[in-house]
Amino acid sequence: MEAAALSGASASRILVVDDEENMRVMLGAVLKKQGYQVDTVANGVHALEALQKRPYDLVISDFRMPQMDGLELLRKIRENRIRTTVVMITAYGGNDQMTEALRLGAHDYISKPFRAEEILLVVKKAEARRKAAHAVPAVESSVISPGQLTRQMIVESRQMKDVMSYVERVAKYKTTALLLGESGTGKEMIARAIHEMSDRRNGPFVAVNCGAIPEALLESEFFGHVKGAFTDAVRDKTGLFEEADGGTLFMDEIGELPALLQVKLLRVLQEEEIRRVGDTQPLKINVRIIAATLKNLEEESAAGRFRDDLYYRLNVFPIWIPPLRERRDDILPLAKHFLKKFSARHGRDIPGFSPGATDALKSYSWPGNVRELENTIERAVVLCEGNSISENDLPFFRGGSSGPVTQQHSVGSNQGRQTGSLDGNMIDFGTDLSIPKAVDRIEDLFIRKALEKSGGNRAHAAKILGISNRTLLYKLKRMRVEE
Repeated sequence: MEAAALSGASASRILVVDDEENMRVMLGAVLKKQGYQVDTVANGVHALEALQKRPYDLVISDFRMPQMDGLELLRKIRENRIRTTVVMITAYGGNDQMTEALRLGAHDYISKPFRAEEILLVVKKAEARRKAAHAVPAVESSVISPGQLTRQMIVESRQMKDVMSYVERVAKYKTTALLLGESGTGKEMIARAIHEMSDRRNGPFVAVNCGAIPEALLESEFFGHVKGAFTDAVRDKTGLFEEADGGTLFMDEIGELPALLQVKLLRVLQEEEIRRVGDTQPLKINVRIIAATLKNLEEESAAGRFRDDLYYRLNVFPIWIPPLRERRDDILPLAKHFLKKFSARHGRDIPGFSPGATDALKSYSWPGNVRELENTIERAVVLCEGNSISENDLPFFRGGSSGPVTQQHSVGSNQGRQTGSLDGNMIDFGTDLSIPKAVDRIEDLFIRKALEKSGGNRAHAAKILGISNRTLLYKLKRMRVEE
């Protein structure tokens, strides 16, 4: 492992994971220059070993690597409940694997090629998130002014109008609500809207990520403890249920609760009372529970990983929040809202989007949903050099795209193999129907044709392809490796 010299006790420690030495060196240099402590490793296996030896505030991991890829590393981090923030690096930001990475808890991703400003912006946002969580571990508490949130919400699509109509009806009752949907769809905002529309609106709203609290601390965090309950209990501590008394407790990632806490939560829902760790007397509480999860709790329950009785108590009012790709009427209004927000924050005067950027925003799949859209617009504001946001300011667009493929089935000795016809050129996809690999082969064809047309002039070929010279060099390097 290549280790950086420490630049100060308060500097964030970052682990860079990439099988390309040039990328490790470049990222290490950029981050060290900003005062971060940086270690680098070449694959997921070595990354997991490093994470088990010492804590890291942030992991920046490539997606495709030998031995253990970025997705498997993310799974291992989650399985081992390692407390760190993960940012993925990929050349294929819109595919299903990146959607899975975000579902597994990746904070963000950045597409290759990228500028130093982009990676630093992502790192600073992740660092701000970590510091906020460190100040109040995995918890956010606030009192929302009536009408404050709903006035700020951008709801244009029919799907979200239906959701908000249901939210308005659910808010009238104290019973639990279960919010379902992909990562980044806005479950916490919906939970806050339920709270604001209810008769508890003047009480506290407490949000907690159940998967972000170490298992050993869960009971104390939720129920509090009395002085002397255990070695480090030097004073009484108020738990989250007491903090939320008279208001709402939003329990995100509730599927991550261990079995013991599931039993105790069920008792809270049934008896409306808690008992601090080390105390002998119960405390009555008046709290509304809103839960959210990425997991299918019905499947978790059938597999014995989540209690049936708790699932039924939580699932009284299930609300499905559709992904952004299924409510495209919300994309541009949200993008304009974020553009105004970040233009003001960064002191920029950017009035809008070019037609190309508008088309790109509307057609992109948004695997990271509203959270990804927000991050994308902030990066575009920082990187924009013109009078409006263009398609080249959007990180997912700069990576290039490929055209349509017509699938055909061959016979004889090639039976079972898939071939595609693209502008009269046959592409052999073999028996592997992986979308990323198919995209690779299509890109290879475009690149070869552009180089042929340009007489081998890479700069001209890049212009024909509509990508940067750096992107072309990156893709040529991949092609040579695969050959």
